[in-house]
Order: sequence, then structure tokens, then C-alpha cells
Amino acid sequence: MSVQVSGVQASRGFQVSLGGRTVMVTGASRGLGAHFAQVLAASGARVAVAGRKKADSEAVCETIRAAGGTALAIALDVTDRASAEAAVAAVAAEWGRLDVLVNNAGITTTTPLLEQDEASWDAIMDTNLKGAFLVGQTAARAMAADGKGGAIVNVASILGFRVAGQVAAYSASKAALIQLTRSMALEWARHQIRANALCPGYVETDINRDFFASEAGQALIRRIPTRRLGQLADLDGPLLFLCSDASAYVTGASVAVDGGHLVSSL
Repeated sequence: MSVQVSGVQASRGFQVSLGGRTVMVTGASRGLGAHFAQVLAASGARVAVAGRKKADSEAVCETIRAAGGTALAIALDVTDRASAEAAVAAVAAEWGRLDVLVNNAGITTTTPLLEQDEASWDAIMDTNLKGAFLVGQTAARAMAADGKGGAIVNVASILGFRVAGQVAAYSASKAALIQLTRSMALEWARHQIRANALCPGYVETDINRDFFASEAGQALIRRIPTRRLGQLADLDGPLLFLCSDASAYVTGASVAVDGGHLVSSL
């Protein structure tokens, strides 16, 4: 049974409108962020595509515009407050205000914890956690100032709840991001700002496709209760739900999209 909300059709029969809304997606020049930006634009949002390299963000914008959407490329270093403030100001200057922030920027390394160096630990924490704080706080200040509220979606991971080998820094950063999301929800509710976390499980991308085709990758897939990897489209409905008024009374939630991986037996 599909749920219909007035607006344009999004993926898998779920219909939602973000028409007239302005959204900024961080880390949007590639991967999940680029996909999120295109999904949000297809649902009617004006999308600010933010990434370290403006040229890469512009390429995503061109794809959105070619499909009839509206997009703006923004250079953003999420670890720098001045850059975050400039990005939010650029959105306001272009479209009046920022309605929704998708904090997607994130990095990781695959390193045994005994071999993890301080520099790589700091880089992961600065991007995944501090970056979400800086951009989230900057966006929330702007939303609170104009009195209209807004929505923040922090892209976390099921590794914020469970643990896997050789990704200690990433797992720690995502666990902290989930707790930060709850703090945002608690403190900013009075400003009508909702904050929720989207927690993907293992999703097939160009980067990991070869691994999941290997024997080790196939063994991991067999541990997922649905016995399949997630696809990018599996994230579309939950993302649109959290960004739109369909979740108007939802804040502080962590939504796992993982094929049941979190509830699998040990």
C-alpha cells in the first residue's frame, strides 16, 4: 500500500512534495550525497550541492538541471566554521532561507586500531562529527533567527550501533553523531527545528561493488537477514520522509535502513 502526500512522485510509489523548500546537502559532489541531491531535486526542492570541490558539485548540479530541477553549487569545508557560515549565507542569498540540511559529509579508513594514527583519527572525527556540529549549528541558528524552523538529517550508519573490525574511528564518530542528533532534537525543538539520523546499512555503490562480488563480500551479505545489499533507491523513501512534513512530529529518531542487519543474531 502506498502513502500519498500531494506532490511529485518519488521512488517506489511513495509520494512527497518538497516544492518551495530549500535544501543543502553536504558531501554532495559524489556517492550518497550526489544521489540524495538528485532525489531531493526530483521531489521539488531547490538543492544546494555542497562539497570541497565546487567543480565537482557543479557537475552534479548540471545533472539536476538537465532533469528539470533547480540546483546551486557551493564550495564547503565542513571542518571550517567560516566555510559553513559562508555556505548557509550563500543559500539564503540565492533563495531566501534554508529549510532543510542533510549532513552527509563523511570519510573513513580501514585500519586496525593498533595501527590507527592520530592524524587519520582526527580527520575522521573532524569531518564526521565536528563537521556535522559546525554546519548543523550554523544552519540551526539561521532557521531559529527567521522563526520558521526547519529539518536536519544527519547521515549516520548502523556502525553507530554495532561494531566491525578495522573501522573504529568511523564507528565511534557515527555513534557520537547519533547522540549529537538527539541533543539537537532536544535543544532545538523549541525553535521548531527537527533533527533525525538516517542510518544506512551496507549499500551497494561503485566503490564497494567489487568487494561484495568477492567471496568475503558474499559471506557478509549472507549475514543480512534479507540476504541482499541495500540499493541507493532503498534510502530514498526514508530520506524524503525525514526531510518533509510527512515526519512533522518526528524528531530525535534514528532510522536504520539495513535489511534487518541490526536485529540479526550474534
